Amino acid sequence: MSKAPDNIAAYLESVPESRKNAFTKLRNTIINHLPEGFEETISYGMIGYVVPLDKYPKGYHVDPKLPLPFLNLANQKNYIALYHLGLYTNEALLSWFKDEYPKHSSRKLDMGKSCIRFRQPDIIPYELIGQLLEKISLEEWIMSYEKGRKK
Repeated sequence: MSKAPDNIAAYLESVPESRKNAFTKLRNTIINHLPEGFEETISYGMIGYVVPLDKYPKGYHVDPKLPLPFLNLANQKNYIALYHLGLYTNEALLSWFKDEYPKHSSRKLDMGKSCIRFRQPDIIPYELIGQLLEKISLEEWIMSYEKGRKK
């Protein structure tokens, strides 16, 4: 088993040529639409977008030394994956996304709890992903996370 890339440049280099353009375009969509304050890093072996510890010193409850995760982008064996924790914690956001998806893609939504799988890189709904990212600010994400932790 090979070691996971430990920086973003190495991660991007590891993406297969058949997915590289779509993966790069999806990353650029994220960067262009991600609300202010989130930071791009390697998180859990993927490209991650997190709340930096200087903005949320409590960190992630699983390991408080780690920044609070929000979004991850990964090249998996059979697909590109986008993990959006807001979809997992916010039912209204999830409902909006599921309603909007068919307006942006002719393919059926392939999704787990927070994971959106794109098995065909040429049909990623970039515009919809951009809209999704603009729906939750850093402050709203922290409040949502803390509310969920209190349950």
